[in-house]
Amino acid sequence: MRERSRIGRRFIVDVTPLRESTRFRYLYIGQLLANFGRQVTVVAVPFQVFELTNSTLAVGALGVAQFIPLITMSLVGGAIADAVDRRKLLVAGQLSMALTAVGLVMNASTAQPAVWPLFVLSGVSAGISAINNPARMASLPAMLRRDLLPAGFALNQTMHEVASALGPALAGFMIAQLSLSATYSLQAVAFIGAAVAMIGVGRLRPEGGGRSVSLSSIREGFRYLKSVPLIQSGFLIDLNAMFFGMPRALFPAMGVGIFAGDASTVGLLYAAPGVGALLAAVTSGWVGSVSRQGRVVLIAVGVWGVAITIFGFIGFLPLALILLAVAGAADVASAVFRNTILQVTVPDTLRGRLSAVHTSVVAGGPHLGDLESGVVASLTSIRFSVVSGGIACLLGTLAIGRYMPQLWNYRADGVGPPAD
Repeated sequence: MRERSRIGRRFIVDVTPLRESTRFRYLYIGQLLANFGRQVTVVAVPFQVFELTNSTLAVGALGVAQFIPLITMSLVGGAIADAVDRRKLLVAGQLSMALTAVGLVMNASTAQPAVWPLFVLSGVSAGISAINNPARMASLPAMLRRDLLPAGFALNQTMHEVASALGPALAGFMIAQLSLSATYSLQAVAFIGAAVAMIGVGRLRPEGGGRSVSLSSIREGFRYLKSVPLIQSGFLIDLNAMFFGMPRALFPAMGVGIFAGDASTVGLLYAAPGVGALLAAVTSGWVGSVSRQGRVVLIAVGVWGVAITIFGFIGFLPLALILLAVAGAADVASAVFRNTILQVTVPDTLRGRLSAVHTSVVAGGPHLGDLESGVVASLTSIRFSVVSGGIACLLGTLAIGRYMPQLWNYRADGVGPPAD
């Protein structure tokens, strides 16, 4: 019995950070609600764009509308996160996101909804998230002991994947059974709840009281990044996976075309990676014992590429959903260790700015991937776009592992080659 208990603790997600830190619990609840709100939009906005335009290219272009403010504002957000009380950024960000959701409700409620507000409000929402995310990521080391950071990031992944699994599925159901305006209303409520929860995290001033926001402070973050190839390789490996191997912009066309379904089918395609990721996250008790964290990152991204490549050939919905779930599970392993390596390596005075670059890659990469998959699909076919993207992801992973060995050689116990 005792042996089974030890095995269970090894594989079930470690909830020690939630037990030990009240501030982390408040942050966790707020993040869960905020992620749920964002995941509702992941389905609703692309579906509405496709419904109004019947164009995969238009859905892909939505990624550009989000990518540009995400990149520009994340750099500013990182500098702000290293200068002010991070709690204020977290609360203000959620309230601002609620306002964008209200704008989506108003547009969807008109007799003839317009396409342009979807692009504008999606861009504004991306910019707000870009300012908010560095503060959220940089806050964890202030709440948790260093040895609990892998478990904390695993819990964050679990939370994110719960939202990724339930949000899209519920959004697809609500669009099919109720309306887009009702779906967007749910999103607004979720963001307001997140703002209330994040008030409880307490003050989160950067070490040393922070510094002023300026171009020089932003440049300082990039100088540090340039000096640490380990962090560069972690960013590149994720960008490689999301740019080439993220076919989500094609899900609306695949759901109603290849799989002959409706909005509910589209919701299932968006939700499937989240379901797989959730299963991986809740069985992540092993992450704290992994020393070769960089190798897990590279292998996981390789698994993602294989799963997406095979998915591109499939026309049977249940098998397609399973493959997307496998990809989502692999993404969790990659994300947990990339986040841990970043936060352990970077000093607190720079965490906001380096977390901003991380946000640009993690959140911006899929938007670039939307454009890449949409353009390739419009020039060739949906299947070719998915399969070629998966193969390119695999080739990119091999290249990064070969020419940037710092990630492959990294050891969490400090043994082996240094980060730089």
